[in-house]
Amino acid sequence: MKKPAKNSSDSQPLMRAFSAQVVDGPDRAASRAMLYAVGFGESDFKKPQIGIASTWSMVTPCNMHIDKLAVEACIGANAAGGKGVIFNTITISDGISMGTEGMKYSLVSREVIADSIETVVGCEGFDGFVAIGGCDKNMPGCIMAMARLNRPSIFVYGGTILPGCFQKKNVDVVSVFEAVGAHANKKISDAELSEIEKCAIPGPGSCGGMYTANTMASGIEALGMSLPNSSAQSAISKDKMRDCQEAGAAVLNLLKLGIKPRDIMTKKAFENAITVIIALGGSTNAVLHLLAMADSAGVKLSIDDFTRVGKKVPVLADLKPSGRFVMAELVAIGGIVPMMKTLLDAGYLHGECITVTGKTLAENLSNVKPYPAAQEIIRPLNNPIKKDSHLVVLYGNLSPSGAVAKISGKEGLSFTGKAKVFNSEEAAMEKILDGSIKSGDVIVIRNEGPKGGPGMREMLGPTSAVMGRGLGKTVALITDGRFSGGSHGFVVGHISPEAYVGGPLAIVKNGDSITIDAEKRMLNLDIPAKEIKARLKIWKQPKPRYTKGVLAKYAALVSSAHLGATTDSNLSL
Repeated sequence: MKKPAKNSSDSQPLMRAFSAQVVDGPDRAASRAMLYAVGFGESDFKKPQIGIASTWSMVTPCNMHIDKLAVEACIGANAAGGKGVIFNTITISDGISMGTEGMKYSLVSREVIADSIETVVGCEGFDGFVAIGGCDKNMPGCIMAMARLNRPSIFVYGGTILPGCFQKKNVDVVSVFEAVGAHANKKISDAELSEIEKCAIPGPGSCGGMYTANTMASGIEALGMSLPNSSAQSAISKDKMRDCQEAGAAVLNLLKLGIKPRDIMTKKAFENAITVIIALGGSTNAVLHLLAMADSAGVKLSIDDFTRVGKKVPVLADLKPSGRFVMAELVAIGGIVPMMKTLLDAGYLHGECITVTGKTLAENLSNVKPYPAAQEIIRPLNNPIKKDSHLVVLYGNLSPSGAVAKISGKEGLSFTGKAKVFNSEEAAMEKILDGSIKSGDVIVIRNEGPKGGPGMREMLGPTSAVMGRGLGKTVALITDGRFSGGSHGFVVGHISPEAYVGGPLAIVKNGDSITIDAEKRMLNLDIPAKEIKARLKIWKQPKPRYTKGVLAKYAALVSSAHLGATTDSNLSL
């Protein structure tokens, strides 16, 4: 694609800088002929073309309604003077594939989504676009494509699911995973397990706690790439329909103003995203995804930035998985914008950052009203759940390049135990469920990293089984894989370098003592350095699990977890 044309008068990009190259002039008659067939009228060729990237699919409730949301975004773009064009990309379901070989495709799908949106928008010459995501990997994938293309664009979150109800209590998909552990421990019956699985997910929308989907939607809004409160709306609601229409129109405004994603996604904007995610008690996946998004935007962000920001930002939200409430309850009291206003007024956010509204963050928040006085979901700054971040980056002889722990404080701040080593998630799950794991054990799951898995599977099954068996405070779990946003307990993931490339995790043996210290930010194998060196000397790399296809390509290209596990970071440009 040629470089965009410029207005000679003001040097701003034309509203049709890209579509003009595709449809203007006698030589583009064939292109116009093709577009007449998909619904273009003659007047549409003089309008900015706005792509609507839909992640609709019936493979998961997170995305089953997004086809309707895409239509609303298209209506908004058309009403504002553009010509909306809907196209699809993929989604997969973490919740369905969790604990199986198929889960290895989960993180891979983030890259495929980014690649496919970039491919369609770049090929078709869209002047701007809206991307609508539901399940976890959709969101960073959409933002990565926006950063690469750097054309006016807006992300819309598909919205949170409403909770199910079991025995007069709110339940969700994590409740089902934890019920599996409780069932194995004979705490619930076959009939109760069956009842929970039938009622936990009542309809469309993303998993209902502050799991990865709601975490990333909130972080993207704080980043400035979504309209205010897009992250805190129910999937099936008039608010979400309106959000989509307004997003379609807002892209036209961005075109007029000449505001592009890289104008919005600055280092300070990423710091805003980190701050909001910490305050909400968000998922460890946010570390991986924000690093990848920043890399695509050309912003230098590292895992140490999470430590720097996290030292001063408190956890305020009492949301699942560690807390009591679900996202739908936060939606009911005003979403995240009142909390963001509180953080801004206290100096925790960079208010000068520009957003997709065309206004600054401070301007967007200027008229926001506080939460109702009686609410208990978001704590005041003077009474936080935790005074600093729950996302703790650990270094030590087991994680020379870093690891990420999720420490709410409820598990304690340190743990020392004996290693029980497993070379796959399935092997660990079997022993957790059969009662082989005892208090004081450190479950070690390795060869599940970006290259070794390949694909860096989430460990929601094992962590939920540990919780379900009542071992959440007496057992730790460490891995070079990652965790679902629904995971809680004493867990450490993203251990880098991963075992497959010869990281120290590869040479841990059963019975070795391992210490996790959140206060000292340390992850150590408690054996002499001489012994570690000797073990590494005789270590041999396992054979790759895949030699053809998308997983093999991913393993060949992917960077380390501490760099975001992206597939284009290592390319020579």
